[in-house]
Amino acid sequence: MDPLEFRPVNQLRLVPVVLACVSLLALSACGGEDSTSSAGSTSSDTTSAAPAASSPAPAAPADPASDKEVCEEAAKASTEMKQAIMKIAMDSGNDPSADDAKKVMTELAQKMSAAAATGSPDSPVVTALTAFNAEVTKAASAADPATAIDNEAIEKASKDLGTACEKAGVKATF
Repeated sequence: MDPLEFRPVNQLRLVPVVLACVSLLALSACGGEDSTSSAGSTSSDTTSAAPAASSPAPAAPADPASDKEVCEEAAKASTEMKQAIMKIAMDSGNDPSADDAKKVMTELAQKMSAAAATGSPDSPVVTALTAFNAEVTKAASAADPATAIDNEAIEKASKDLGTACEKAGVKATF
């Protein structure tokens, strides 16, 4: 079958993935300068912890990053995720496979955990980022991650994170 042939079923499945990618790209486009963070992970209130979390939530960093820095790091991670999804879709001409989507979302969750770990645990940005990350983690563990990420809970978490980042000086739309 010609890879450029119109495939309405594949395009309909790709729409939620592309929309999620575009919304996360909007956050990164408004993020400003890049900053680095130390790796780490946080635990979530949900039944599944962030991927690669092998120990309890880390203690607050001695010198926590500002909310703006945390938002900028989250924006950078979301940009990388969107680029990876778009590359997979463009290279294959199809929707990303469940394994590809799971891999990309798991990497996003790890990077979001690392960004959250650099901030103050009582920060509204870290709280919103942790909630958003919990939803990404749930979607990544689903049988069909690309479909699982398209739900009301992630939309609310995205909006809450965007609002928290905007208050921190980073205009973001997830």
